[in-house]
Amino acid sequence: MALISEGIESVRAYELPGGIWASGDYVGTPRIALVRWRSGLSDMLYQVYVNGRYAGVTVDTHQREIVVPLPTSLEPPVRIEVFAVKPEETHTDFGNEIKQPAVDSGRVRISLLRSQNLPLGATAIVYFDGGTGEIDYQKPLSRLPIRIWPAWQDKAGFGMSRFGVGDFGYDSAAAVGFGKGSFGNGQFGLDADTIEWISPELSTGTYKFAVKIIDGRGNESSASETESITVTPAARPVERVSISSFDRQTNRLVLNIEDSS
Repeated sequence: MALISEGIESVRAYELPGGIWASGDYVGTPRIALVRWRSGLSDMLYQVYVNGRYAGVTVDTHQREIVVPLPTSLEPPVRIEVFAVKPEETHTDFGNEIKQPAVDSGRVRISLLRSQNLPLGATAIVYFDGGTGEIDYQKPLSRLPIRIWPAWQDKAGFGMSRFGVGDFGYDSAAAVGFGKGSFGNGQFGLDADTIEWISPELSTGTYKFAVKIIDGRGNESSASETESITVTPAARPVERVSISSFDRQTNRLVLNIEDSS
């Protein structure tokens, strides 16, 4: 693995405003952050990844800070990571080697393609079958509707971005650039990105899930259903483990386990 994380410490990120008025109010866009860190590594350059995506690289071995763009969605947390790399690997994207945060045992991660075709004000609702094989559309699994566009800066379209700067009828300055999102799933040259939703903890079983999109007027799309997904939570921890017996002839050990529940 080319990325080196050892020896890098005290990573700090500071969101920078686009401007500040005399009243103290500030412009929060475009969203950028100043990232700083400490490192005693020599003859190395540093790459910064935002939510697992390559965001920037230093230009010399003494640099310990860099400005990187942030996702414009304001609701989920942003994960910023700094890695050292050899100078010859400076511009190589190692994002596929970064381990994604693990989903807690018994939970299911669902990815939704966020196409720019989805209307402003749209929300997504997740349903499931409870292990019965038939999805219940009267009882959502998601506690709250999932906002597709929690920040207006994410939505591209006529008059939605920097008016008159983009293609006629489609101001696309906010759109995901070519090769930057879910490649091939958006409009040609623009792409689309994805959002993720993690389910509550589920018991052992096989489940099916479905997602519906609802626009600002309450109109529902048809449901998109998943294949069957098997959920197997990790074993519960035990309070005490003791040796019940050990047979030297067969080298067989029998343990006595007391359940914590």
